[in-house]
Amino acid sequence: MQNLLSQKQQAVIPVAAFAARGDIALLNTALNEALNLGMTVNEVKEVLVQLYAYAGFPRSLNALGALMALLQHRQQQGLNDETGQDATPVPGHENSLETGTRNQTQLVGQPVGGPLFDFAPAIDQFLKSHLFGDIFMRDALDWQTRELATISALAALSGVNSQLKSHFAMCLNTGLSAGQLWEFVEVLEQKLGSALAANASAVLAEVLPRPQTHPVIKENTMTAQFDGNGIFPKGPKNEAYAQYFQGTSYLNMLSTEGVKVGNVVFEPGCRNDWHIHHKGGQTLLVTGGHGWYQQWNQPARRLHAGDVVNIPAGAKHWHGAAADSWFAHIAIEVPAEGASTEWLEPVSEQDYRALP
Repeated sequence: MQNLLSQKQQAVIPVAAFAARGDIALLNTALNEALNLGMTVNEVKEVLVQLYAYAGFPRSLNALGALMALLQHRQQQGLNDETGQDATPVPGHENSLETGTRNQTQLVGQPVGGPLFDFAPAIDQFLKSHLFGDIFMRDALDWQTRELATISALAALSGVNSQLKSHFAMCLNTGLSAGQLWEFVEVLEQKLGSALAANASAVLAEVLPRPQTHPVIKENTMTAQFDGNGIFPKGPKNEAYAQYFQGTSYLNMLSTEGVKVGNVVFEPGCRNDWHIHHKGGQTLLVTGGHGWYQQWNQPARRLHAGDVVNIPAGAKHWHGAAADSWFAHIAIEVPAEGASTEWLEPVSEQDYRALP
């Protein structure tokens, strides 16, 4: 890595990406690292507040809640994080729409219009007056940091490559260099994996020539081509527990003596019902594909090969495959006297389809 981005700029990338993706467990790690690297509390808050414009209020609010809890925990450990400067109050005579239009024009490099905004003029007004006006007028973050947060969030979301491409160009208009943007891709690969980095790299290559020193990033073939058979074969259909699964799953018990260990494979879209492990709990070791894990009243966590999930006893939860991918994990039961599993209601199709 060339280290053209400062440590604080690099810290923004996983914070914004994990917040946009709703992965609170990994967000906590990223927030901790950002504070340790010198980001002030107000700078981190400003990143998370801005993200609601790109990832929605629920993700932004959840991320701010995680930051609040982390700060309390750090304070209990004797860590006193610098609050930092508040945003300067906006003068009363400032017109958000006029200022936002100027800001957007400066960032894009030309006035913004087109058929979409003619079709829905309200969204044009909201973009100009609120996002590029109210938010970009706040000086708690400079524009380079705001755009780094934006491309990090967009890189973590699916189906928004056109917006990601536009904001890569805006980054250049804030003064970020081509080298810094290619380094951004390297940080993505390091912090969020090759799949996201490969997509961001391909989009950036449409804006900037790829340096000869920057290799083409390819998505992990174990994930991209995974068909259910990995290190361990997927075994027969999981008939014994079929009533508790939506879709088709496969079960290969690797050990039934002492500690029970099973290789569970899910076809795309398959997931188990909400359930609780009473006493003992369970550990999942993800070995292939893309999947989800969710505890009750918590955001769903996206899972990839190499992830580990520790499920405490008594926690209501579910896990299963992404809609477009096979998924496999090793399930390890934590031994405990009187351990049992209580199966509950299915995961609703509406909630499952709402996953990003």
